[in-house]
Amino acid sequence: MLRKSLIACALLAVAGVPASAQSVDEIIAKSFVAQGGLDKIKAVSSVRMTGRMVVLPGMEAPIVLELKRPKSMRIDISIQGMTIVQAYDGTDAWLLNPMSGRNTAEALPAEMAKLAEEQADMDGPLVDYKAKGHTVELLGKETAEGTECYALKVTEKDGDVSLFYLDTDTHLTVKQVSRRTIRGSEVESDTVVGDWKQVDGMLFPHSIDSGQTGAPQRQKMTIERIELNVPLDDTRFKMPK
Repeated sequence: MLRKSLIACALLAVAGVPASAQSVDEIIAKSFVAQGGLDKIKAVSSVRMTGRMVVLPGMEAPIVLELKRPKSMRIDISIQGMTIVQAYDGTDAWLLNPMSGRNTAEALPAEMAKLAEEQADMDGPLVDYKAKGHTVELLGKETAEGTECYALKVTEKDGDVSLFYLDTDTHLTVKQVSRRTIRGSEVESDTVVGDWKQVDGMLFPHSIDSGQTGAPQRQKMTIERIELNVPLDDTRFKMPK
């Protein structure tokens, strides 16, 4: 994603344009530019994020998130000498949780597998959203986390709905709210992202706070290092036999 000076120039170029004159696609395109450009986004073949996550009040755990195209994802969380692994290889989603007393990997239920598949999409639902069968609607301007944002309603191909809040100044994501049906009930969760920093000419959030909306327990993740285009063998995402 582009250097801050280039972002400033881009923002100056659109200064004074009424918000109503901007279409959904224009706002999304500016978000891609702010992150470094759509070409750079699509050129990233893999990502490894290393950091720490608050798992309980006053307790942090090292976490590593790995993503690889076309749709592979793996999360490792180390707690009390044991490592919990959740992964998706493009077909199967699985979990290895020794803290539950089991030392073998298990397939995730359908609802959890669907969430893992969504997490494995490196680009997110806004990139090529039409080709993915999604629709995006501009709801107008709203305040999220104290910041004036464009509110975008994303209806995915399967009917799941998410709201994306993009800063009206930087066009970077501030918050995402998702609604999905779990065990027959609609559940709303939200993710707040911030502390955007440059990595190899692109911008990535280094602070991620997520959880069920209104619930006291949150998953707060601080990213300490991001590596792009790292070699990741496909076997890392396959469920151990």
